[in-house]
Amino acid sequence: MELTVFSPSGVVPDGQALQLALARLRELGFDARRDKAALARRQRFAGSDEQRLAAIHRVADEAPAVAMATRGGYGLTRLIDAIAWKKLGKSVERGTRWVGLSDFTALQLGLLAHTGQPSWAGPCALEGFGRAPEAGGMDDVTAACFAEAMRGELEAVGFRTEIGFDGVEVRGTLWGSNLAMLCSLLGTRHFPAVRGGVLFVEDVNEHPYRVERMLLQLLQAGVLAAQKAVVLGQFDAWTPSPWDRGYGLKAMVAHLRSRTRVPILTGLPFGHVPTKVTLPIGQRVTLAVQGQQAFIAWA
Repeated sequence: MELTVFSPSGVVPDGQALQLALARLRELGFDARRDKAALARRQRFAGSDEQRLAAIHRVADEAPAVAMATRGGYGLTRLIDAIAWKKLGKSVERGTRWVGLSDFTALQLGLLAHTGQPSWAGPCALEGFGRAPEAGGMDDVTAACFAEAMRGELEAVGFRTEIGFDGVEVRGTLWGSNLAMLCSLLGTRHFPAVRGGVLFVEDVNEHPYRVERMLLQLLQAGVLAAQKAVVLGQFDAWTPSPWDRGYGLKAMVAHLRSRTRVPILTGLPFGHVPTKVTLPIGQRVTLAVQGQQAFIAWA
């Protein structure tokens, strides 16, 4: 299965880590290669805006089985108005699975908004497959889940959630991913108008009050009320403040639940963490809860 790694956002800081990622992807059975501009550099970006936009379009024209971002960071917001969405949509029709997370969420949600085509929320090359052994190496669960999803073998993921949602069962379009990127698209033509969906979100380096503020923005914009369920992934690497006085993620979630009747589940193993599942953005799923065990399943 042909897999192309390309850089649409932040600069690749370590070429050796990218080589390690490619080697590990080959060990998983992928014919992995890097785009010719994957290691380009311009300030904090993986090349100029023109270089990165050309890389996206080049990969879409080549239509590999898997198109994986090297990393997130920042940069796609600069490009999103100029992306040839029909070209990307046609690549999906030819079999390409666009994969990534973080900043890559902008491309994935734009693809859904403009073409209705799906993509995959999953590991980027560097954080998923490029870590040296002394830095934790490759997570076996993440790698196995990703490989099964790309081969079409993965049909569901399960996770443990909180008490109080036993019996919940909803069906709808799964969408979302990085919360900050989702909110950055609100009010633009790149924001998917998903109603009756299952929204999942995650983020990193965002204090719970900032997460709450973004979720309240979605609530006040009518986005949350239009969903059948909201699933929270991992919100990690934030620093407590002396002003918190007991306020944290649990308090944030409790407040959100008091503001909406839409079920808000926690515990999804997805985000800027070593162990993560791979999820289909834009596909219809069933979310079901039995006791504290939740499942997201798709055909």
